[in-house]
Order: sequence, then structure tokens, then C-alpha cells
Amino acid sequence: MGKEDAKWYIIHTYSGYENKVATSIEKIVANRNLGDIILDILVPMTKVTEIRNNEQVEIERKLFPGYVFLHMIVDDDTWILIKGIRGVTGFVGPEGKPIPLTEEEIAALGMRQETVEVPYQVGDNVKVADGSTMKGFTGVVEEINLQTGKVRVIISMFGRETPVELPIGQLELL
Repeated sequence: MGKEDAKWYIIHTYSGYENKVATSIEKIVANRNLGDIILDILVPMTKVTEIRNNEQVEIERKLFPGYVFLHMIVDDDTWILIKGIRGVTGFVGPEGKPIPLTEEEIAALGMRQETVEVPYQVGDNVKVADGSTMKGFTGVVEEINLQTGKVRVIISMFGRETPVELPIGQLELL
């Protein structure tokens, strides 16, 4: 079994334990060198504007309270490993048996099945490559969004700093 056999699964957690469970899984992956089996751990968040003390405040909320998404290869060992983590009540599926998300569900959630290699990081200087009207311009990476496959770059145009959102593949490291 290789990375291409990994699928997205959902585990159910006690309410409020989502981040603790995700952190526990990250630690186990690092300590046991399981990066080839458990590829990604996701607690989907959304930004919400609330009014507090007559001021608008932007906060992050869990999109699916009580659930953590895992991109992993499930076998007997990994199933037992995940189920044994404090705060995990089980996998989502009939009788707690893990059922992977379908391609349609993955697309609807905005998650990408393939792993995206990004040769640069936030703060790096990049140049816009072929495939864009911005070809040849340079800028600084402000944000990388792996879920959408887009990068926000601050490009200096005509003496002004302009944020531009481009696909990951259209930029190259300077």
C-alpha cells in the first residue's frame, strides 16, 4: 500500500475535543514516523463576523463540531491507533467501520485528494510564470491555501502594492 491508497475519513470526537484530538494524532504521526500512512489531519474552520461590545469581530468557528477529517490509509493497526486516542468516539460509518468520503463529498468540502508540492512559503519572493496576464511580475507570498490551490501574492504594480490570487503552479521561487 502506498500514499495513493490513502482516502479521506471522518472521526467523531467528544464536543470541544477536535483540536486536542488533531494535536494528539499529529504527535503520534511524528513520534512513530507515520507520515506515509496518516497524510493529513483537518479540523475545518470558517470565519464568522460577530458583534461584541458594539464592534464587529471576526472569529473562527469549527465548520463541523465534533468531527476531525483524516487523509490516511486505514488498516487494523491504524484503526486501533485512532480509536485509542483520548476524545475519539470512533470512525463515521456503519457500526463504527470507517467509510471513505466519495469524490463528490471531497469536492463539495473543497478538499483535494492529491498532495500539492509548494516550492515556496509565505514571505518568499516569487515570479509569475507562464499562463497569466501577470507573467514576469514579481512579488512576495502572503498566503498559501492548499485547499483551493491558490496563492495570494503582493505584487508591486505602478508604485502600488496589489494583492493578487494565482494558482500555485503559476509561480516560481526567485
